[in-house]
Amino acid sequence: MTRRVVGRTSTKPLAWLAALAIVAGCSNDKDIEKPSELVDFKPTLTVDRVWSASAGGGDDVMRAGLAPAVAGETVYAAGRGGDVLGLQRADGKSLWRSRTKAELTGGPGVGAGLVVVGSTDGEVIALDAKDGAERWRVALGGEVLSAPAVSEDAVVVRTVDGRLHGLAPADGKTLWREEQAIPRLTLRGAASPVIAGTTAVCGFDNGRAIAIDVRNGEMLWESLVAPARGRTELERMVDIDSGVKVSGADVFVTGFQGRVAMLALDNGQSWWSREISSHRGLDIDDDRVYVSTSEGDVAGLRRRTGVEEWRQDGLRRRGLSGPAAIDGFVVVGDGEGYLHWLDATTGAFVARGKAGGRVTNAPLVAGDLLLVQDDDGRLSAFRPRR
Repeated sequence: MTRRVVGRTSTKPLAWLAALAIVAGCSNDKDIEKPSELVDFKPTLTVDRVWSASAGGGDDVMRAGLAPAVAGETVYAAGRGGDVLGLQRADGKSLWRSRTKAELTGGPGVGAGLVVVGSTDGEVIALDAKDGAERWRVALGGEVLSAPAVSEDAVVVRTVDGRLHGLAPADGKTLWREEQAIPRLTLRGAASPVIAGTTAVCGFDNGRAIAIDVRNGEMLWESLVAPARGRTELERMVDIDSGVKVSGADVFVTGFQGRVAMLALDNGQSWWSREISSHRGLDIDDDRVYVSTSEGDVAGLRRRTGVEEWRQDGLRRRGLSGPAAIDGFVVVGDGEGYLHWLDATTGAFVARGKAGGRVTNAPLVAGDLLLVQDDDGRLSAFRPRR
């Protein structure tokens, strides 16, 4: 049975149309509903800000896909203005800063000794992970709005024109390319590809998730996660704009006006699916799948069955980020720069704090730290303390 948690209130051109429709609630009969007021609760968790740094290049409008990445003891971040940073994870001390002079909108992705970012002009830039020196730069032609995935076999990049590119890690030359049909009306955004072993999995604006062998570009499977329904183009939007989560042999994916689903990594078979709309994404732990819904709810589902256990509806229309699961808690950011900490078992609020400016992209868990980059380019590390 679903537990609904409430609180006491205290005193592309067409892509922009879609974004406005979400905010407005698509209603012609009612006034636009305002964001929920923050609930009043007694905090039961202390959260410390450990360090902060700035990648620069604030983004007031475009909602770029810029979020931190971690490899070992180093945190990597990129700013809209073109800077890419390497920082010590423990204290945020700067290790290097590279100025790409590009208008960055996606990344970074990290792997195989590379830090890879993408630009609004369709450039993909690979830097050396040790010192930030530029290794190569190629033009793909389509805007990059999500982090590339990097392995020893390929750098996999999703562009907004519906293409998935496999590039050679050594020099950026094209190894293979897969293309999916893109509907006329879509949300602004693109899912980040994820590499598991030699398999890359990525969602697309047509509601499909696909798996590709990164070594040769062979299509391994294709799964329709969010079938289009309705008569208007707005009703038929089914974008998968957030990266999948891969755990062992399982793939978890969610789409706008579609479903949350658990798929088999080897063949794409659906083990379960639930009717939940999300364009911000999900996270998982050993017990549950956590989803930020399009309405602004946060839902907790049983990982093995998809049965909804609880739903926190106290953050509706607050422009939530995707969730992050950390040490028995679930964290989401919002459009005013707040971080909301929920109990992973019940969905109840346990803490709240200001991260900075608007938080569009999901926080990242790195050990006992939660890393958050706001849309002003400010990167902060938080640690929960019971």
